[in-house]
Amino acid sequence: MNAPTSNYLQIAGREIHWMDWGEQGGPVVIAWHGLARTARDMDELAANFAERGFRVICPDTIGRGLSQWSPMPDDEYQLSFYARLATGLCDALSLERVHWVGTSMGGAIGMVCAGGLLEPRMKPRIASLVLNDTAPQIAQAAVERIRSYAGQPPAFDTVAELEAFFRTVYRPYGWLSDAQWRRLTETSTRRLPDGRVTPHYDPAMVRQFVAHPEDYLLWSHYDAIEVPVLCLRGAESDLVLPATLDEMRRRGPGAAGRLEIIEVPGCGHAPALNVPEHLAPIEAFVRAAGT
Repeated sequence: MNAPTSNYLQIAGREIHWMDWGEQGGPVVIAWHGLARTARDMDELAANFAERGFRVICPDTIGRGLSQWSPMPDDEYQLSFYARLATGLCDALSLERVHWVGTSMGGAIGMVCAGGLLEPRMKPRIASLVLNDTAPQIAQAAVERIRSYAGQPPAFDTVAELEAFFRTVYRPYGWLSDAQWRRLTETSTRRLPDGRVTPHYDPAMVRQFVAHPEDYLLWSHYDAIEVPVLCLRGAESDLVLPATLDEMRRRGPGAAGRLEIIEVPGCGHAPALNVPEHLAPIEAFVRAAGT
């Protein structure tokens, strides 16, 4: 397997960072992280697919990780702009057909792309869609919980203290090894001018929920999806409610028989996609979807 590379592109006037794993000529998976996270959350999934001949593209969303922060947060921290970045990334890398794996926000971006209502050129590019603990409608109480910690990120004197914070707030991810917790911390840390450390994202990205309060109501996009969809739900998730899964079964890909739902034990929002029990069903689904 080729060593992963770290890359930067100018897309829609913004510098976007992305990790490139695996074989250049292999089938392509785009793995997109969650709201306050980074591309490096997808390391285990990317390594798993890369070892099996796939190419895996893992972007940092604008305002997260090593991608540029937006000077226009109310305009650019929203799903339509994130989908525009996805289109630009696929154009720049000449990606004609991809499998999309998205955690939380990353899955929402995937729904917008696969539905094609806002980015028509993305619809024929998406061969399959994996939604990791997200849905066309998410529970408002969970959104408020996430906003409570994401909108005002804490600062700590030491990286060890920040790791302890991450271990608490991301406990619903399920089991992570000590090494994985350390990597999650070190790839999610920035140092403030006063020397303290804080999570590596723009706090203004939560403006999405103020400036675009309906942004995650995605039924019209979901109904337009014509490719196979796998929805992983953390068994203890407060974001994806059972009633929403029932509605997903009744419409869009569900009504067409193209929806598979798997409940992931021992996790809430959202499974970390870091152990064989998470990765095996995703790989099987992607392989079954073909190209």
